[in-house]
Amino acid sequence: MLVDFFLHLKARELPVSTKELLALLEALEARLVSGSLDDFYLISRAILIKNEALYDRFDLAFGEYFKGIEALPGFEVMVPEEWLTLAARKHLSEADRAKLEKLSYEKIFEQLKQRLAEQKERHAGGNKWIGTAGTSPYGHGGYNPAGVRIGGDSVGNRTAIKVWEQREFRNLDDSVDLGVRNIKVALRRLRRFARQGAATELDLDGTIAGTARNGGWLDLHLRPERHNAIKVLLFLDIGGSMDDHIAACEELFSAARSEFKHLEHFYFHNCIYEGLWKDNRRRHSEKLSTWDVIHTYGPDYKVVIVGDASMSPYEISSAGGSVEHWNEESGATWLGRLCRTWSHAVWLNPLPEKHWTYTPSIRMVQKVIGEPRMFPLTIDGLERAMRTLSR
Repeated sequence: MLVDFFLHLKARELPVSTKELLALLEALEARLVSGSLDDFYLISRAILIKNEALYDRFDLAFGEYFKGIEALPGFEVMVPEEWLTLAARKHLSEADRAKLEKLSYEKIFEQLKQRLAEQKERHAGGNKWIGTAGTSPYGHGGYNPAGVRIGGDSVGNRTAIKVWEQREFRNLDDSVDLGVRNIKVALRRLRRFARQGAATELDLDGTIAGTARNGGWLDLHLRPERHNAIKVLLFLDIGGSMDDHIAACEELFSAARSEFKHLEHFYFHNCIYEGLWKDNRRRHSEKLSTWDVIHTYGPDYKVVIVGDASMSPYEISSAGGSVEHWNEESGATWLGRLCRTWSHAVWLNPLPEKHWTYTPSIRMVQKVIGEPRMFPLTIDGLERAMRTLSR
């Protein structure tokens, strides 16, 4: 089984190696997991998959291979007897306990087979048939201290010993699934480490060499802490149609703040014009000149613009086209200046890439900044954007 599973993962283009397969085999031989397929899923993912961006692809492959399988072959599923007795003692009367304690794990499933063979119609209430409500061990929406939930959601009792529903692993890949952790992994492609500042970190190699030179007398050596020296300017479209993408933008902003030591952010609405701001609550009273931003930050900065680029074409092409104020120069003029000042610039668009061709303003922005510079705000899009910035 393991070899077939390994070959299935390889066929789905997951980078798994023979060494990792042997490590998984050792874990199974050591009985680190029970017969639970969920336990096997967790340990196999931990051993076989080293890149978090591939978790969703692994989920897909795992779900395909183990579809319809509830337990690992060769492993006995051990359900502690205490689970059944504890649930009974907590909620039922003495008479009810005496009845239900006789229903062992095996007995429950033996009776379930009989019910499936005998029952011909929908049932609600009662204590025998598969249905909703009631106290039968089978169904959902009712109560039984130890039963099998079939269909429907839990009503909060959380006492089912088995959920008789199709197990589905996430049908996602790196094209749609965001999250601060995954974004950080993608942003790490844009790294250039340097050691600057105060010497606060122990230099182990230097300490060993210095101690050896001193004939064994300890000679401590310190060095500056290593950090990511990349400098980033983040321009964020805010308000209007971007309200639908606040969650994704917040995740990106949070990840970028923790990943880049040298990060400056600015807000704009729809398109970049002569004014930017850093605090949306003071956007009218504390607006910054875009010229000042251009002259303040050097060409070694990497620029990331985040916006859906969905607006009236006049907001890009015409003076006075802005919906909020009279702009003396067009948005295209300002975008062109930014791209000429910072040659390493990308645009992240939260809209699905397949929809871009339906919006004229998106095509206009692509022409101004250069078509290869716009990427979707997904994990795959982020990785492509970071590769572009690192060239």
